[in-house]
Amino acid sequence: MRRFSVKILAFLAVGVALNYVGANIALFLRLPVYLDSIGTIFCAFLLGPLYGMLTGLASGLLSGITTDLFSLYYIPVAMCTGLAAGWVYSRFQRVFQVPLQALVIMIPGTILSSLITYFLFGGITSSGSSIIVQMIYGLGLSKFTSVILVQIVTDYCDRLLAVIVATLVLTALPKRLKQTFNKQAFIHKS
Repeated sequence: MRRFSVKILAFLAVGVALNYVGANIALFLRLPVYLDSIGTIFCAFLLGPLYGMLTGLASGLLSGITTDLFSLYYIPVAMCTGLAAGWVYSRFQRVFQVPLQALVIMIPGTILSSLITYFLFGGITSSGSSIIVQMIYGLGLSKFTSVILVQIVTDYCDRLLAVIVATLVLTALPKRLKQTFNKQAFIHKS
Protein backbone atom coordinates (compact mmCIF):
# COMPACT_ATOMS: atom_id res chain seq x y z
CA MET A 1 0.00 0.00 0.00
CA ARG A 2 1.43 3.35 -0.99
CA ARG A 3 1.61 6.25 1.41
CA PHE A 4 -0.24 9.51 0.96
CA SER A 5 1.85 12.24 -0.61
CA VAL A 6 1.55 15.86 0.43
CA LYS A 7 -0.04 16.67 -2.94
CA ILE A 8 -2.69 13.99 -2.49
CA LEU A 9 -3.47 15.14 1.04
CA ALA A 10 -3.71 18.74 -0.18
CA PHE A 11 -6.20 17.80 -2.91
CA LEU A 12 -8.24 15.70 -0.46
CA ALA A 13 -8.39 18.73 1.84
CA VAL A 14 -9.51 20.91 -1.09
CA GLY A 15 -12.20 18.33 -1.93
CA VAL A 16 -13.49 18.26 1.65
CA ALA A 17 -13.49 22.07 1.76
CA LEU A 18 -15.46 22.27 -1.52
CA ASN A 19 -18.03 19.81 -0.17
CA TYR A 20 -18.30 21.58 3.17
CA VAL A 21 -18.74 25.06 1.71
CA GLY A 22 -21.18 23.84 -0.95
CA ALA A 23 -23.23 21.83 1.56
CA ASN A 24 -23.51 24.78 3.92
CA ILE A 25 -24.52 27.16 1.15
CA ALA A 26 -27.26 24.73 0.09
CA LEU A 27 -28.32 24.15 3.72
CA PHE A 28 -28.54 27.79 4.71
CA LEU A 29 -30.26 28.88 1.48
CA ARG A 30 -32.58 25.82 1.59
CA LEU A 31 -31.69 24.97 -2.00
CA PRO A 32 -33.29 21.88 -3.55
CA VAL A 33 -29.81 20.61 -4.49
CA TYR A 34 -27.11 19.61 -2.03
CA LEU A 35 -23.80 20.90 -3.46
CA ASP A 36 -21.99 18.45 -1.17
CA SER A 37 -20.40 16.21 -3.78
CA ILE A 38 -18.35 18.59 -5.94
CA GLY A 39 -15.15 17.86 -4.01
CA THR A 40 -15.90 14.14 -3.84
CA ILE A 41 -16.37 13.89 -7.58
CA PHE A 42 -13.34 16.09 -8.26
CA CYS A 43 -11.09 13.89 -6.08
CA ALA A 44 -12.54 10.70 -7.57
CA PHE A 45 -11.92 12.00 -11.10
CA LEU A 46 -8.39 13.14 -10.32
CA LEU A 47 -7.22 10.43 -7.92
CA GLY A 48 -9.56 7.47 -8.29
CA PRO A 49 -12.49 5.88 -6.49
CA LEU A 50 -10.75 5.18 -3.18
CA TYR A 51 -9.87 8.84 -2.74
CA GLY A 52 -13.37 9.86 -3.79
CA MET A 53 -14.79 7.62 -1.07
CA LEU A 54 -12.34 9.03 1.47
CA THR A 55 -13.31 12.59 0.54
CA GLY A 56 -17.02 11.75 0.92
CA LEU A 57 -16.41 10.14 4.32
CA ALA A 58 -14.36 13.06 5.66
CA SER A 59 -16.85 15.62 4.32
CA GLY A 60 -19.82 13.84 5.90
CA LEU A 61 -18.07 13.64 9.25
CA LEU A 62 -17.06 17.32 9.17
CA SER A 63 -20.53 18.54 8.19
CA GLY A 64 -22.27 16.16 10.58
CA ILE A 65 -20.18 17.25 13.54
CA THR A 66 -20.27 20.98 12.82
CA THR A 67 -23.39 22.14 10.97
CA ASP A 68 -25.78 19.40 9.83
CA LEU A 69 -26.33 16.26 11.90
CA PHE A 70 -28.22 14.68 8.98
CA SER A 71 -24.93 14.50 7.04
CA LEU A 72 -23.73 11.69 9.28
CA TYR A 73 -26.55 9.46 8.07
CA TYR A 74 -25.73 10.15 4.44
CA ILE A 75 -22.02 9.25 4.65
CA PRO A 76 -22.67 5.94 2.84
CA VAL A 77 -24.22 7.95 -0.01
CA ALA A 78 -21.17 10.23 -0.20
CA MET A 79 -18.84 7.23 -0.25
CA CYS A 80 -20.98 5.53 -2.90
CA THR A 81 -20.79 8.72 -4.98
CA GLY A 82 -16.98 8.76 -4.71
CA LEU A 83 -16.75 5.11 -5.74
CA ALA A 84 -19.13 5.56 -8.67
CA ALA A 85 -17.42 8.77 -9.82
CA GLY A 86 -13.99 7.15 -9.86
CA TRP A 87 -15.30 4.19 -11.80
CA VAL A 88 -17.25 6.36 -14.26
CA TYR A 89 -14.39 8.72 -14.98
CA SER A 90 -12.05 5.84 -15.78
CA ARG A 91 -14.48 4.81 -18.54
CA PHE A 92 -16.26 7.95 -19.82
CA GLN A 93 -14.00 10.97 -20.15
CA ARG A 94 -15.31 12.85 -23.15
CA VAL A 95 -17.00 16.20 -22.57
CA PHE A 96 -20.18 15.18 -24.40
CA GLN A 97 -20.52 12.28 -21.93
CA VAL A 98 -21.02 14.59 -18.93
CA PRO A 99 -24.82 13.98 -18.74
CA LEU A 100 -24.18 10.23 -18.86
CA GLN A 101 -21.47 10.51 -16.20
CA ALA A 102 -23.86 12.35 -13.90
CA LEU A 103 -26.59 9.75 -14.47
CA VAL A 104 -24.36 6.77 -13.73
CA ILE A 105 -22.85 8.47 -10.67
CA MET A 106 -26.32 9.39 -9.42
CA ILE A 107 -28.09 6.02 -9.63
CA PRO A 108 -26.55 4.03 -6.72
CA GLY A 109 -26.48 7.04 -4.39
CA THR A 110 -30.06 7.95 -5.21
CA ILE A 111 -31.31 4.50 -4.34
CA LEU A 112 -29.43 4.60 -1.04
CA SER A 113 -30.39 8.18 -0.16
CA SER A 114 -34.06 7.55 -0.98
CA LEU A 115 -34.13 4.63 1.41
CA ILE A 116 -32.37 6.60 4.14
CA THR A 117 -34.64 9.63 3.67
CA TYR A 118 -37.84 7.59 3.70
CA PHE A 119 -37.14 4.97 6.35
CA LEU A 120 -35.04 6.99 8.80
CA PHE A 121 -36.60 10.42 8.41
CA GLY A 122 -40.04 9.90 6.90
CA GLY A 123 -39.12 12.07 3.91
CA ILE A 124 -38.15 15.15 5.94
CA THR A 125 -34.50 16.20 6.30
CA SER A 126 -32.59 19.46 6.60
CA SER A 127 -32.46 19.78 2.81
CA GLY A 128 -34.51 22.24 0.80
CA SER A 129 -35.77 19.29 -1.26
CA SER A 130 -37.93 18.25 1.70
CA ILE A 131 -40.27 21.12 0.85
CA ILE A 132 -40.77 19.66 -2.63
CA VAL A 133 -41.40 16.19 -1.13
CA GLN A 134 -44.15 17.66 1.02
CA MET A 135 -45.70 19.49 -1.94
CA ILE A 136 -45.80 16.35 -4.08
CA TYR A 137 -47.10 14.31 -1.16
CA GLY A 138 -49.84 16.91 -0.72
CA LEU A 139 -50.90 16.33 -4.34
CA GLY A 140 -51.90 12.78 -3.44
CA LEU A 141 -48.86 10.65 -4.21
CA SER A 142 -47.56 8.33 -1.52
CA LYS A 143 -44.74 9.63 0.64
CA PHE A 144 -42.38 6.92 -0.67
CA THR A 145 -43.12 7.86 -4.30
CA SER A 146 -42.71 11.54 -3.45
CA VAL A 147 -39.31 10.92 -1.86
CA ILE A 148 -38.08 8.84 -4.80
CA LEU A 149 -39.26 11.31 -7.45
CA VAL A 150 -37.72 14.29 -5.70
CA GLN A 151 -34.53 12.39 -4.95
CA ILE A 152 -34.10 11.39 -8.61
CA VAL A 153 -34.56 14.93 -9.91
CA THR A 154 -32.53 16.73 -7.24
CA ASP A 155 -29.74 14.15 -7.20
CA TYR A 156 -29.37 14.26 -10.98
CA CYS A 157 -29.25 18.08 -11.01
CA ASP A 158 -26.77 18.04 -8.13
CA ARG A 159 -24.48 15.42 -9.70
CA LEU A 160 -24.66 17.09 -13.12
CA LEU A 161 -23.56 20.38 -11.60
CA ALA A 162 -20.79 18.62 -9.65
CA VAL A 163 -19.54 16.76 -12.73
CA ILE A 164 -19.50 19.98 -14.77
CA VAL A 165 -17.53 21.85 -12.08
CA ALA A 166 -15.11 18.94 -11.54
CA THR A 167 -14.55 18.58 -15.28
CA LEU A 168 -13.89 22.32 -15.67
CA VAL A 169 -11.41 22.31 -12.80
CA LEU A 170 -9.66 19.21 -14.13
CA THR A 171 -9.42 20.79 -17.56
CA ALA A 172 -7.75 23.84 -16.01
CA LEU A 173 -5.13 21.79 -14.13
CA PRO A 174 -1.73 21.48 -15.78
CA LYS A 175 -1.28 18.19 -17.66
CA ARG A 176 1.92 17.45 -15.75
CA LEU A 177 0.10 17.65 -12.42
CA LYS A 178 -2.64 15.27 -13.61
CA GLN A 179 0.00 12.78 -14.79
CA THR A 180 1.65 12.90 -11.35
CA PHE A 181 -1.61 11.89 -9.71
CA ASN A 182 -2.21 9.06 -12.16
CA LYS A 183 1.13 7.57 -11.04
CA GLN A 184 0.48 8.08 -7.31
CA ALA A 185 -3.18 7.09 -6.95
CA PHE A 186 -3.95 3.74 -5.35
CA ILE A 187 -6.35 2.74 -8.10
CA HIS A 188 -5.26 3.59 -11.60
CA LYS A 189 -7.65 4.38 -14.38
CA SER A 190 -7.95 1.46 -16.78
